[in-house]
Amino acid sequence: MVVPLLPFYAMRMGANGLTYTMLVSAFSLAMLTSAPLWGRFSDRYGRRPTLLIALGASAISYIIFGFANSLAVLFLSRIVQGAGGGTVGVLQAYIADATEPKDRARALGWLSAATNVGVSVGPLLTTVAVWIGARHVALAGRDLTLGQSAPGLFAALICVANIYFAWRFLRESHTVTASARSHIEPRGRAPAVIWSVVRHSDAPPSRLIWIYAIALGAYMASMVIVPLLLARQFGATEKSTGYFLFFVYMGVLNFLTRALVLGPLVDRFGEPRLSRFGISLIGLGLFFVPLSHSIPAFIISAALLPLGASLTFSCVTAMLSRVIDAEERGLYMGVQQTFGGITRVLFPLGAGLLWDHAGMNAPFWTGAALVAGTLLLGLNTESYLRRASGAAPPPPDVTSVAPASLQAPVRE
Repeated sequence: MVVPLLPFYAMRMGANGLTYTMLVSAFSLAMLTSAPLWGRFSDRYGRRPTLLIALGASAISYIIFGFANSLAVLFLSRIVQGAGGGTVGVLQAYIADATEPKDRARALGWLSAATNVGVSVGPLLTTVAVWIGARHVALAGRDLTLGQSAPGLFAALICVANIYFAWRFLRESHTVTASARSHIEPRGRAPAVIWSVVRHSDAPPSRLIWIYAIALGAYMASMVIVPLLLARQFGATEKSTGYFLFFVYMGVLNFLTRALVLGPLVDRFGEPRLSRFGISLIGLGLFFVPLSHSIPAFIISAALLPLGASLTFSCVTAMLSRVIDAEERGLYMGVQQTFGGITRVLFPLGAGLLWDHAGMNAPFWTGAALVAGTLLLGLNTESYLRRASGAAPPPPDVTSVAPASLQAPVRE
C-alpha cells in the first residue's frame, strides 16, 4: 500500500531522485539488519510473541507514515517499517516448525503465494484509501477529513486486525524449555553466524544461504532493469497498458506456480533436484530476455524468471530448515534474509551500472553467469539432507571458530 505513494509523498516534501532511492533503500537496510535479531529472539522466546511485537511495530510505522510532514519523519517511518518487516525468516521458521520436512517446500510455496497476493492487492487498497481520504467528513462541526493520512491509517488498521488474528488463533510452534533456553546466547550470536557463512562457505547451511542470496539478487535486479529494456526494445511508457499487464502476468505466474505446481513437483522430484532445475530456469531466462526482439519471444523468455524463482526459493529454504538444528532455525532463516537483503540492495545497483556502461545485455548475462555458478554450490545437497535426517547435533558453542552446523561435512 505504501510503495505506490512513496515517490509522490517524497517529492512533495522536497526530495530529489537520490533522496527517494535512499528512502527505498532504508526499508531494505532496516529489514536485513533486523532479520537475524528477530530470528534469534524467536528462537529464545517463541515465534508467536515475535510476530505480535513485529506487527505492532508495523502498525506504528504506518501511523507515522500517515502523518509524516517532513522527509525526516518519512525516513523514520520507513526504518520502522523495515524493522517490523524483518520477520520473514520467523514466518519461514514457524512453517518449518509446524510441518513435516517432506511438506515444507509446499508450505513455504504457499507462504510466497500469499505474499504475492498481498503485493498485488495492496495498490488496489491504496486506491480505495486515497478515495476515502479525499471525501470531506464533518461531525459536530469538526472536520474529520483524513486526507493523505488515510492510506497509512488504513494500513495500520490492517496490521491491528492481523495482530488480533495472530493473538486469537495463532498457536506457538516453537516451545523452548528452560534447559534449552540456557544454551541460547543472544549476544553476538547473529554476527558470528553471518561471519561464519562468509568464512565457511563450503558448509551445507552456508551453501544454501549463498544460493538463495545470489539467485534472489539476480532475480530482483532483472525486475529493476526489465522496465528499461521494455522502453528501449518496445517503446513502453508509464501510460502503456501492456507495461502494467506485464507485472500482473509475472505476479500471476508466481502465484500459480507456488500454489498449484510446486507441491506436486517436490513430491515427484525432491527439493535438491527441483531447486537445481529452478536455478537453471532463472539462468536461461536472464540469458534469453535481452535477446527477445518480439513480444511473444519476450513473454516466453520472461516467464522463465518467475517459474524458476518459485521453484528455487521455497526448496532452498526448506532444505535450510533441515540441515540446521531446530533451536537455531529462526536465527539461520533470519541470516538468510539478511544475505538476501544485501543482494537485493547491491545487485540492482550493479545492474544499473552495467546498463549505463556495458550495454543492454550486460546486466542480464552477468546475472545469468552468477546464477549458473550457484549450481556448483548445490552439488551433493542430497547427501546433506541424508545426514541431517539423523540425530541433531548439540547446540554449537559460540566461542568456537565455526558453529557445528556450519562445519564442512566429511567427504565420503
